[in-house]
Amino acid sequence: MSLRTEQTFFLDDVAIFKKQLLAWGQQYETVVFLDSNNYEQQYSSYDAILAVEEFTSIKTDYYQAFEQLKEYQSYTRDYLFGYLSYDLKNDTEALTSNNFDGLNFPDMYFFQPQKIIFIKGNEVSFAYLRMVDDEIDEDFEQIVNGESQPEIVRQEEALKVKLRIHKDEYHNKVSKVIDHIKRGDIYEANFCQEFFVENAQINPLETYSHLNKISQPPFATYFKNDELYLLSATPERYIRKEGSKIISQPIKGTAKRFVDPVEDEKNAFDLARDEKERSENIMIVDLVRNDLSRTAKKGSVKVEELCKVYAFKQVHQLISTVVSEIEDDIHPVDVIRDTFPMGSMTGAPKISAMKIIEELEETKRGLYSGTVGYFTPNGDFDFNVVIRSILYNQEKKYISYSVGGAITAKSTPEKEYEECLLKAKAMKYVLTNS
Repeated sequence: MSLRTEQTFFLDDVAIFKKQLLAWGQQYETVVFLDSNNYEQQYSSYDAILAVEEFTSIKTDYYQAFEQLKEYQSYTRDYLFGYLSYDLKNDTEALTSNNFDGLNFPDMYFFQPQKIIFIKGNEVSFAYLRMVDDEIDEDFEQIVNGESQPEIVRQEEALKVKLRIHKDEYHNKVSKVIDHIKRGDIYEANFCQEFFVENAQINPLETYSHLNKISQPPFATYFKNDELYLLSATPERYIRKEGSKIISQPIKGTAKRFVDPVEDEKNAFDLARDEKERSENIMIVDLVRNDLSRTAKKGSVKVEELCKVYAFKQVHQLISTVVSEIEDDIHPVDVIRDTFPMGSMTGAPKISAMKIIEELEETKRGLYSGTVGYFTPNGDFDFNVVIRSILYNQEKKYISYSVGGAITAKSTPEKEYEECLLKAKAMKYVLTNS
């Protein structure tokens, strides 16, 4: 018997409903909103999902985190929404995270929502646990009538964004990564830096809406759990499961967009043929193939797309799609554990790259370069990569966004720094122009 009661309504204006839906969700302490922004993509189940209010949950540090998640997912057999932070690497390998952490997010958090609302086309489906299913009609009315608009708290003065690593130091650290590559310790490493604001308040909903409007990515996320917020405009999928099929879509390779369509098309064309950008992507594809092969049926790992250019509002990106088939007896959490953290945010070989990253970076990554997503009752899942995101601890009044880039033998510190600033542009704009 299903744990949930489902009811479907038809919408006149989906865009307005989504806005009202997210505003309505603010009354709850726990909220996950996932929005594809109607981006055309091959692998997709819903256009948007809102999940609110814990019925059960799991919150833990990295120690035996995957084992605990496996147990939780197995006995719940329901929809679970939540995140895995980058530092769960310490659960699967003999690694540590000792860098500065201004945000203090738990390493892992998942919850079984009381209320889930799915949007697909002009249909909205409410899937409520039976204990609250008598609230469906009333909730739909409230959302449509916009009865629960949250009070807007505005930041009085302009925010001053600081850098954890200054330009000269960044150049020096990237040079050290290149030295490791020349010595043969690694082929590639994703080196990240943090931008932060101290003692500041933002309106999370307004900030997310602004960021999403200027980026319109396919894996946008608004996450709230008590005083902790993630406001994400990520374009990247980490991993998805559809039955026995596993799909991973790493991004590596970035070029800016231009207003002039001719110039813009030329830049996309150049990106598709850029030797350095392609080699970055191909190295990560090899790593993803290797990760997927741990749980895959023999001979089932395939590259469906290699270095395809996808256009987003801010940038062009090179995306590859790697797929595999798994046996029925493979646990869904094992597929995630064997591929985590995602190759696009680590480097190759993965463990050596993660050790070098930890040594040279100044900030504990936490949820940045981790993942947010959900499991379905039958064990399918879909998870993004947390990049192009603002993280906020409301209690500590600490705001953070990080950006990174793949360093290879062909990298130059100056160009890598410019790419970081390009990736940081939307977050900085939203924080300093609200």
